[in-house]
Amino acid sequence: MPTATTVIFLCVAALAVITFFTMQGPRRKEIPYNDFWTQLQAGNIAEVEIENQRVVGKFKKAEKDDGEKEKFFATVLTPFASEDLDKELRKQGVIIRSVAPQDSTFLLMFVYLFVTVLLFVVIWVMFRRARDQFMGGGGLLSGFTKSNAQKYDGDKQAVTFQDVAGLEGVKRDLQEVIEFLENPEKFQRLGGRVPKGVLLNGPPGTGKTLLARAVAGEAGVPFFSINGSEFIQMFVGVGASRVRDLFKTAKEASPAILFIDEIDAVGRHRGAGLGGGHDEREQTLNQILSEMDGFEPNESVIVMAATNRPDVLDPALLRPGRFDRHVTVDRPTQKGRVEIFGVHVRDVPLSDDVDLEKLAAGSIGLTGADIRNLVNEAALWATRHDKDHVEMSDFEYARDKILMGAKREEVLSEKEKEMTAYHEAGHALLAWLLPGCDRLHKVTIVPRGRALGVTQLLPEEDRLNISETDLAARLIFILGGRAAEKMIYDQYSAGAENDLSQATNLARKMVAHWGMSKRLGPVAYHLSEEHPFLGKEIHEQRQFSEHTAQLIDEEVANLLHHSADRATSMLVENRDKLVAIAEALVEREILDDSEISDLIGPPALDEENVTEIETGDSSPSTPSV
Repeated sequence: MPTATTVIFLCVAALAVITFFTMQGPRRKEIPYNDFWTQLQAGNIAEVEIENQRVVGKFKKAEKDDGEKEKFFATVLTPFASEDLDKELRKQGVIIRSVAPQDSTFLLMFVYLFVTVLLFVVIWVMFRRARDQFMGGGGLLSGFTKSNAQKYDGDKQAVTFQDVAGLEGVKRDLQEVIEFLENPEKFQRLGGRVPKGVLLNGPPGTGKTLLARAVAGEAGVPFFSINGSEFIQMFVGVGASRVRDLFKTAKEASPAILFIDEIDAVGRHRGAGLGGGHDEREQTLNQILSEMDGFEPNESVIVMAATNRPDVLDPALLRPGRFDRHVTVDRPTQKGRVEIFGVHVRDVPLSDDVDLEKLAAGSIGLTGADIRNLVNEAALWATRHDKDHVEMSDFEYARDKILMGAKREEVLSEKEKEMTAYHEAGHALLAWLLPGCDRLHKVTIVPRGRALGVTQLLPEEDRLNISETDLAARLIFILGGRAAEKMIYDQYSAGAENDLSQATNLARKMVAHWGMSKRLGPVAYHLSEEHPFLGKEIHEQRQFSEHTAQLIDEEVANLLHHSADRATSMLVENRDKLVAIAEALVEREILDDSEISDLIGPPALDEENVTEIETGDSSPSTPSV
């Protein structure tokens, strides 16, 4: 059956043909009435046809003027030419033909009926196509309920574990999936079943999508990728249709991997949200659950998904038989970061002074995506300076830009510059003197990001846990800038807003989450208001009384006051060092750890004087952060 576009094209072509032939006739030259009257008196008019005020006719003899004139002519009569014209025509013996007005009623009726039928045919064709579409067939809107999954052929676009640096533990967890896809009979022989769903969870940028593609590349099977948000549409039921089509396609191409990125977009808790759930999202989730249950044991299709919010997923999605294997893809370790740097600098010409071990040691906490961005920024910076190789200084610039923000063009006044210098000097001095703080790397009063100055700390090693003593040292360090302003200028400034926010959040977690308060004891007082956008917690009452809430506020305030007093006392004892750092900052604007060591001596060692930091508890605890 022809498509609606073909029908419309044929109808328009027919109208054009009818119009063309209707307007056909001898070519006539339009002439002024004066010229017509002159030719008439000269006896050069053979015949005329008069219709209303228009006269068309034929010359007896065409004149030659730069070529043959048209033999046929047409003109429009003046309002007072009727009687004189009739006499002159008779006098000259011109053949006169009177033409009755044409009746165009039939043509108009034909056009109206034709347009009406045309519209009816188009609407009927579109309706039938839409009906077939929603019944599962093809049609004009055939792509509406089709999944938008992209297929990657493992042979043409192979990504293997060699392209994934670090993450050795994650690779071992996924090796079983690869072996099942390569040889499913090996596991089915003894009745074993490989998990149908593998959930990759971890911070953004850690390489979850790349790992899924590497699994497909290692096994040499097709890889279907789709984002969770692509299932959600305005019409209820479309997402479920796309899920059915996606799983059908994956089954036809088995063995295969079906990868759903950002699955939390469609897999959130059902019934969550203000005013009830989202019908389209929940029906789509129900369809995913049904399709995963519908897999036969011998179907070699592995469903992989990625999210950085596993806590918001529906429990039915995580139960055994669906996504029953959870693989945590965390930030890379020191060794992993060295390997990641090695992967991303393969096509970058490096100078001899570039040390990947040192770069990895100074990029603790960065993900694979962050490291790729760092390498790219360093290459761009070297290119802007017309260098042939990327040097270590270029990587230092790129790291400062990523960790502290890009430099701003604002110029501080002398007073603001001096106040900012003392503020940052307070942070830097306490980080230098306090055991338990991370290593001071650089301090600057050049405006970066949203800050007027930045004190940059770099951890000595990867840390997954932190003790109460180290947290107390961090609180003192955070409040050091504010304490320095008060000591030098006897007043506070608005520049300590972010410091106070960080210190308050940290102190509240120490008291309410990690049990680091003698008065409150080993009890966790979580507040349900942390994630109200999930909906499921917004109506929950807190699990403690008003009196306990008051105690929490008092303990947080006491901890912050104690830290501020400790920061002030340490700065007073080392006022000469504070002034030395601040004056050097005003002069140079940027100081690194070696320059600070030349000014005030070596930093404090972690194992020395740890007991000097009073925390208020007799024994330190180690919360997981």
